Amino acid sequence: CVPQVQPRVEELSELYRELSQHPGLSTACLGPDLTTQYGGKYCSLYTEWSQRDLARAENIKFCRQYLIFHDGASIVYSGPAGTCSELKDELLSRESPSGTLKAVLRKVPGKGKEKEKQFLEVWDQNRKVKSIDLTALDKHGSVYDDDQFGCLAWSHSETHLLYVAEKKRPKAESFFESKAPELGTSDEDTEHPKKEDAPVKVESSHSGPGGGWLCGCEADQAVLQGEKFVYHEDWGETLSTRSVPVLCVLDIEGNSISVLEGIPEHLSPGQAFWSPEDTGVVFVGWWHEPFRLGLRHCTNRRSALFYVDLTGGRCELLSEDTKAVWSPRLSPDGCRIVYLENNVLGPHQQCSRLRMYDWYTRHTSTVLEAVPRQARGAFPGIYCGALPGMCWAADSRRILLDTAQRSQQDVFVVDTATGTTTSLTADAPQGSWSVLTIDRDLLVARFSTPSCPPMLKVAVLPAAGHEAQTKWICLQDSPPVPGITWGIRTLQPPPEQEHPQHGGLDFDAILMRPSEGPTAQKPPLVVMPHGGPHSVFTAGWMLYPAALCRMGFAVLLVNYRGSLGFGQDNVASLPGNVGTQDVRDVQLCVERVLQEETLDASQVALVGGSHGGFLACHLIGQFPDTYRACVVRNPVVNIASMVATTDIPDWCLTETGLPYKPDALPDPAQWTEMLHKSPIRYVDQVRAPVLLMLGEDDRRVPPKQGLEYYRALKARGLPTRLLWYPGNNHALAGVEAEADGFMNMALWLLKHLQC
Repeated sequence: CVPQVQPRVEELSELYRELSQHPGLSTACLGPDLTTQYGGKYCSLYTEWSQRDLARAENIKFCRQYLIFHDGASIVYSGPAGTCSELKDELLSRESPSGTLKAVLRKVPGKGKEKEKQFLEVWDQNRKVKSIDLTALDKHGSVYDDDQFGCLAWSHSETHLLYVAEKKRPKAESFFESKAPELGTSDEDTEHPKKEDAPVKVESSHSGPGGGWLCGCEADQAVLQGEKFVYHEDWGETLSTRSVPVLCVLDIEGNSISVLEGIPEHLSPGQAFWSPEDTGVVFVGWWHEPFRLGLRHCTNRRSALFYVDLTGGRCELLSEDTKAVWSPRLSPDGCRIVYLENNVLGPHQQCSRLRMYDWYTRHTSTVLEAVPRQARGAFPGIYCGALPGMCWAADSRRILLDTAQRSQQDVFVVDTATGTTTSLTADAPQGSWSVLTIDRDLLVARFSTPSCPPMLKVAVLPAAGHEAQTKWICLQDSPPVPGITWGIRTLQPPPEQEHPQHGGLDFDAILMRPSEGPTAQKPPLVVMPHGGPHSVFTAGWMLYPAALCRMGFAVLLVNYRGSLGFGQDNVASLPGNVGTQDVRDVQLCVERVLQEETLDASQVALVGGSHGGFLACHLIGQFPDTYRACVVRNPVVNIASMVATTDIPDWCLTETGLPYKPDALPDPAQWTEMLHKSPIRYVDQVRAPVLLMLGEDDRRVPPKQGLEYYRALKARGLPTRLLWYPGNNHALAGVEAEADGFMNMALWLLKHLQC
């Protein structure tokens, strides 16, 4: 029977409070090598972490530093240096190449009715040496601090800083807007207006770091009448304030800021850095014609690598202009640029190619092709949102990256000359590994498992040919959460469910079980398919599954066919088969686990978000006898009604198996096919109670999708509840929304599974 509600609420809130306090590790930066009086070498390691603060209802950032003593071949000693401290209002930060300077982009709350301001600061080892009010200068709009466009890059000479900001938009008025005449203005004031001294010059051109001319645009622009309500496109989910990015340069010594000219108007620039010798800027340019599509988590948008020359403003194409590219990284010797490449359109996430551009020969080569099938023990292919910010080994030949390898994530070293790959974590504990940085062959990584929160690991990269001997040292431990066991199992679809062109594919699932408590022997089961659909659960720390397991639930995380980490054929098998292949894979996995594990088959629930919510709604409609409760977060419910409102209309057609063209409208047969593959089709068969959680600001799966399902369930008299989260987008990642979502999910499952 269900215990009294209040004691259960207090117990759950305390559990969530305990587990949500585990911090996440986001950034690492190695300082320059120093020499002790005895000849030994050591360096500092600066790290940034994030943590949920439930009392303040916000994510806080804090930093912690460590010391690493090494002899170039191994780490002699490592340990923390002092305690951690909170970072306030830092948006971006970057150390200079020598490690003697640091640039910080900081937001400063406005006083009274003033708007929030942005300051660009430069610090040396003892003090702040520059503080520039970018908002007051009004040279451009807000500086981008996202990881899609944003950058904060030092020139090699450490005299200039490069960043991305929103282009200054001319002031616009309506046709009937007018200013009141200014009273009390003398002729003297009119003829000789006073000017305030500005600490930083705003120039239209000035000498660049390479001795050439760096061009900019005029700061003052006329008021545009009748343009007040003109629509301005943006880049969609999480990028709604990003419309027209521009590259900007701060001349630290000359105290001037300029906006670069020469970039074609049909491109949106980002991910920029200085070219060798500081003669220009290399950047990724995204096409935004005929209109902008959502860019977040979409590595299939047409883009290319460009170089703009500061000596004359000439813009040069460095890569093919018919692909999608991102994450360019310059080698330490300044000779090569590696970057990731996908095909345009198609699945939003794919198995990527690793390409390399030689700066001096102007030759582009393919280091690694996409992998059609992931063979056990072999390199799985590249499935990552970005390369590490610093990924090159000291030899300027090898690079480090992390990628999904089926249901775990591993670190690999790639020889760019031969294309050979070696795992650096093959003999390390199984779980999820991520590269944070590598500098002078000192390697810093993050490691976690479903039962162990993130910990900090360091190693020295061995010489070429000996990488498999990498020895990891734990610098910041995180004790395992008690009461959780987990394992990975592989499943093969039955012959009648094989893909006709991509036969022989298998898939994985991660099963977490409670190892203690009253339900440990035969726990109820919560099934969680991932979103995407071209995404993957890797065996790392996840708050919701860990908390559910501690509550006494077994949790099944299903990587159905179409997931990343299993080869490109696996990805390609799903478009055109959503609502059938992925649904059957999840149901097969559930039935197999219930047969082979001691679980309570009468108490099974579904939890899913986005495409995971799409699958959950399909499953409770197609297999109503299996599931007793359902919780969905921003679910895709009706592809046909979503296509006209989402920031990714191409997703709707691609995953339905239809071609996407920006200038083409779906015909009646295509509308029918989209509806046919949608879970709303099966709503008459649903019997499980459904809890919906919707983000008011979701641009990816607009909340009207969830509302459509909610009304359909209500009209049929089914138990349903809807939670509406203002100020939250698709991820529902706001601290308050995330905490409230967990509590409501937990209570809903306990109530309807009668635990």
